[in-house]
Amino acid sequence: MSEAEDKGFTVKDKRFSKAEADPQPAAEGPQPEPETGPRTEARSKPEPEPADRAEARQRVPLPEVSFATFIFSMHSSALLHLGEVPDPFTGQASADLELAKHAIDTLGMLKDKTRGNLDEEEQKLFDSVLYDLRMRYVQAVKNQKAGG
Repeated sequence: MSEAEDKGFTVKDKRFSKAEADPQPAAEGPQPEPETGPRTEARSKPEPEPADRAEARQRVPLPEVSFATFIFSMHSSALLHLGEVPDPFTGQASADLELAKHAIDTLGMLKDKTRGNLDEEEQKLFDSVLYDLRMRYVQAVKNQKAGG
């Protein structure tokens, strides 16, 4: 294989949050009713994992820190909020267009701030990811208006 053909990588999301490792103890007394709607659903706390799975997640090495992995991380976050991919904890896909727009706008701001400082490959990646997310967002807004 030539060096040009060998270029490529795989990104695996193996983030771990403190909330999973350190769940809050249940409070005694009556609990308030949770609000209903897509935002509550998307932000509900996942069930704690068994200790052996949590430990295994902590031992997994993190991916290399690079601009591309950061862009892919933001891309994944936006896709999650667009409802394009299921939540890794619940397995359910639900859209929160406000959070999706925020992630896309954050990428747009970052593109403006990094102008002139990226190599050609990074710029192409950034342009294509941002274009793709903006088109998906426009389609999601149209679908929401048509269905609701």
